[in-house]
Parts: sequence; structure tokens; C-alpha cells
Amino acid sequence: MASPQGYPLLCLENPLLDIQAVGDSALLEKYELKANDAILAEEKHMGLYEELLQKGDVKLIPGGAAQNTARGAQYILPENSTLYIGCVGKDKYADILKDACKKAGVHTEYRVDEAQPTGKCGVVITGHNRSMCTHLAAANEYKIEHLKQPEIWSLVEKAQFYYVGGYHLTVCVPAIQALGEEAAAKNKVFMLSLSAPFIPQFFKAQLDSVLPYTDYTFCNETEAISYAESHEWGTTDIVEIAKKLAQLPKKNTNRPRVAVVTQGTLPTITATTTSNGEVEVKEFPVREISKDAINDTNGAGDAFAGGFSAGVVQGKSLEESVDLGQWLAKLSIQELGPSYPFPKQTYTPERS
Repeated sequence: MASPQGYPLLCLENPLLDIQAVGDSALLEKYELKANDAILAEEKHMGLYEELLQKGDVKLIPGGAAQNTARGAQYILPENSTLYIGCVGKDKYADILKDACKKAGVHTEYRVDEAQPTGKCGVVITGHNRSMCTHLAAANEYKIEHLKQPEIWSLVEKAQFYYVGGYHLTVCVPAIQALGEEAAAKNKVFMLSLSAPFIPQFFKAQLDSVLPYTDYTFCNETEAISYAESHEWGTTDIVEIAKKLAQLPKKNTNRPRVAVVTQGTLPTITATTTSNGEVEVKEFPVREISKDAINDTNGAGDAFAGGFSAGVVQGKSLEESVDLGQWLAKLSIQELGPSYPFPKQTYTPERS
């Protein structure tokens, strides 16, 4: 049942079921996968999912980057704060996703595709690395007509903050643009994650069509370098790339743009445009964690975005939003998969 007052934070992307198991270099070689990568599945990868399902340690975890982020934000925010939109199949895996979101307090408005099964992501864990191979299936069938239905669009209008995962650029750019236009017209906050190095590489035009709407642009260092390469910026310097990302053309000039680049254990970089056209750069050391405490880094970036987004929704400063993101990412990597500990942990600022 939809909340009559709506949900402040709306997230859009590709709902997936993560099929996660420990593998080895032989398994990676068999399916031509890299130890730490995220790709879309081709025909040669289709046997991977069944092979992972046969493993004794296989875990089925609700995934899809922005769905992970929505669950992370809701972990911090008050009840009924988060809405997630995407497309699933008519099967038991969709039920697993819906139940997991409900348990996390995230309201879902899925489009249900009658022909395609729910999308899945094969996650091969090798040490602290994870290789993700995604078969979008139903997730690839999202249509703007679903977003524009009166009962869905009314929720769009009630939301004040939009978060879109970059993987959706492979699916339904018009839906992203519709949210961007709504945000720009009504001075709402629009956040976008680049999500994977292949997005700026192979979906450059789609990405460039929505970046003018962004108030917050998230990426990690490999995604940042991939963007710089695809736009021939001639630099691999993360600070320079962050500054250039912040200075890209922007539709809503009432808000500054903030580019946020995470770098694993290295400091998080932010670049913020100022009213006089300058860019202010800040560096935030990450919260320390011992290697022994790390269980799984899958979803750490999504968790960071969830914590950061929660900070933005709550009107917190850039410094505290970054700290919230790092706090949630630190919790998530101690869990299996893109998950958050229960009973809920209480955020304690490391800096203010």
C-alpha cells in the first residue's frame, strides 16, 4: 500500500537477484571473467548462473545497485522514506526481491514483465574481489509508460530526491530524463551513479544526455578514469577528473554540482562548484577497518551512496553525508553481499 504522503527518496534502476558464491581463477577463466569487474552477460556466460546455483555455499541476495542503495538509505532514514522502481518477471525471484525490500522498509513499485524472468547477477567471490556478470532479462524491459502512470507519477511528484543507478542507462534513458526534468523544473535533488567502467565507455551518449541534470555525481576511481578516457581528457588524476565532472554543463543552476569519487581504502574526493565558477575540492580519509573484519566488498559503493543519500535527504552537510556513506559502507563490507546488519546499528559521527 503506497504511503499517501509519498516517499522523500525515489530510486530507479534494475532490480536483480544476486546469485553469489565463492569461486576460483579456473571458474573466472572458464567464463572469461576478471577478478574485480562488472559486465553484462553474453551468450558465453549463460552457464554461469546454474553453475553458481549448484555450489553448496550459494547465497541468493536482493541486488541491483540502486536497490542496494535504497535499502541502505532506508536503514538510516525514518520509516516510509524510500521508494524503489524497476522491472521484474512474474516468478518466485521477484517475490524474494519484494519481500526483502519490504523487510528493509523500502516500498517497491515494480513493473512486472510477463515474458522475461527476473534479472540476475552472478557474483563470483575470489578473496576480497568480486566479479559480477549481469543478465538483465526483465530488468531490461522497464518502460517510461510505467513511470508515467498516474498512480506512479504522483509518487514521483511527491518525492523530493531522486537517485538513479547508471546501469539504467542501458535500459530506459527516457525514464531517467523524465526524473531529471522534474527535478530541474522544481528544484529537487537529482543524484546519479556511473555504476561501472563500461557505462562511460559504451553508453557515453546516454550518460552525457542525463549528466546535465545531476546535482550529485557518484563514481569510484576506475569509473572516473573510464569517463576521462572516453571523453579524451588526457588525465588519470582523480582530483582533476572530479573537478571536471563538477564543472560539466548543468540544467538547474540553483544548486551547485558535487562530484563524489570513492577510492576504496584511499580518501574519498569531493569537488563542488561554487557560485563564482570555482571548484572546491575536499578529501575525506575512509573509516579504518582491519582486513580480518572484511567479509565481502560486493555492494560497498552502493552502501556508500545509500548513506550519503540519507544524509542529503536529512539536510546534513557534505562532510557528514560523506561520513554517513563511509559508516554504512564499513558496516556493509562486514556482511555477506550488499547487506546491512540487524539489529540496526546507530550512526555515530567520526567527524563533524
